[in-house]
Amino acid sequence: MPRISLPDQLAMHEVLNQPPPLVDFNAFELDVPLQSALERNGAAAHRDQLAVFGKRVGSFEALEWGRLANENPPKLKTFDRFGHRIDEVEFHPAYHQLMRLGLESGVSGAAWTAEQAGHTLHASLLYLMTQADAGTACPMSMTYAVVPALRAEPAVAAEWEPRVTSGRYDPRFIPAAEKTGATMGMAMTEKQGGSDVRANTTRAHALGTGEYELIGHKWFCSAPMSDAFLTLAYAEGGLTCFLVPRWRPDGTRNAIHIMRLKDKLGDRSNASSEIEYHGAWAQRVGEEGRGIRTIIDMVQGTRLDCIAGSAAGMRAALTQAAWHTRHRTAFQRQLADQPAMRGVLADLALEVEAATALMIRIASAFDAAQAGDEREAAFARLATPIAKYWVCKRQPGFVYEALECLGGAGFVEEGPMPRLFRQSPLNAIWEGSGNVIALDALRALTREPQAWEALRAELGRAQGAHPLLDAAIDRLDGIRVNGVPAESEARAFVETVALSLEAVCLRDAPSAVLAGFCVTRLDPDNRAFLYGGANASLDTDRLLARALPSE
Repeated sequence: MPRISLPDQLAMHEVLNQPPPLVDFNAFELDVPLQSALERNGAAAHRDQLAVFGKRVGSFEALEWGRLANENPPKLKTFDRFGHRIDEVEFHPAYHQLMRLGLESGVSGAAWTAEQAGHTLHASLLYLMTQADAGTACPMSMTYAVVPALRAEPAVAAEWEPRVTSGRYDPRFIPAAEKTGATMGMAMTEKQGGSDVRANTTRAHALGTGEYELIGHKWFCSAPMSDAFLTLAYAEGGLTCFLVPRWRPDGTRNAIHIMRLKDKLGDRSNASSEIEYHGAWAQRVGEEGRGIRTIIDMVQGTRLDCIAGSAAGMRAALTQAAWHTRHRTAFQRQLADQPAMRGVLADLALEVEAATALMIRIASAFDAAQAGDEREAAFARLATPIAKYWVCKRQPGFVYEALECLGGAGFVEEGPMPRLFRQSPLNAIWEGSGNVIALDALRALTREPQAWEALRAELGRAQGAHPLLDAAIDRLDGIRVNGVPAESEARAFVETVALSLEAVCLRDAPSAVLAGFCVTRLDPDNRAFLYGGANASLDTDRLLARALPSE
């Protein structure tokens, strides 16, 4: 038999029909939906800052940091080599590079330091940061969200607010007063209660004016190397919010014992832990017995970030799918030119358009509320849990569909899709899983009728924009005639409101976007269970051009 020639052997290993690496791109400049949403909500002044940051997070360097930080997860160091208890977490250098990039670009501090539209800037920065790495966005989010809670205790705020808004990253494990900047986490839930924080058993014993010692455990403490944590414990006056620093005022380590790090499905670059307080020194934040009221504004801020993080995860997955299909041929045609694939990609693009628009709209309501607009504050109180419920729940199915666009290439760990998929359920669970969030929305309807009035006024702004949207709003009005929906109807009601709000946020988008969204999401006779399955004619050319402009 003739032997195979050397050229033929070499030809076997010639790489053909594979996309080039997607690196060194500007994540902001490629994101037309984000740019449009900023324009519609009066935040276009931040374009230049976001463009600079978008180039950083899309760089090969930042994307490589994200890969390394997840492939080399944090390690718990309970004791040093001499037997001293230290309770420290060791991170790969890439984690610190990502933290420095995000904090020094304003992810945590911009909402409180920008001259205008600070929360909108923050949400946009976090959205971009998440596309480099979602795990490190978690401590940045909590550091952003603590500020309103700190302000419930002016003395505590005076000490800690400058630290958490400094825009500096200082990873040294030393007292916060000696650092150039600080991060902050929170420790709320316990084994026996989970989301039901009133079931907590941690106790606070008063030492003097505003000072306490805490004894108890916390089942979830995210980012345990933060400089301080907001936590809940029962004092004599009831469930109360406390600030627990890693160091006591006398310069000794506080009695916070990290029992173990969580072995999580995703979010691997970020450390999450179980901790115990063994007489940990703490400062009261807010009045005794008003812990939930004190912490709720922080929770609201982290829910905004859950929306931004899920929108970002979907955006990152869509970018990968669009890139791959434009550079891969199957059955003699480019994947991105095949009608079935174009239908899937266009449907995914609509989802990202809507999630991004709703995220920016809610962030703008945070800005208006901070400026004293009570109507926008009421709107944000109801719209935030509704959007959190819907956008975060859409992420896992979305990322799976985008992963499938890559075929087998999307299923191997060398690429980014498995990490995006593992991350995708997190935000729907964090800060209240689906039922908790849906019921929160119903409680807001009961306790704050002005919140529904503000949201209904928002819906009214798009009256006449599309017949299917008008019909959806009429259905909501019909439901509200009978009062607050029953708990068993909470999910269906919240879903209808969320879809209507997304359509309202797209009312000034190109007609291909608004019409495409309405016919695929609001038409009861045309909605499909899977992306690309609706029996609707979409302007795929326009939608895909917006999703990922040509190179």
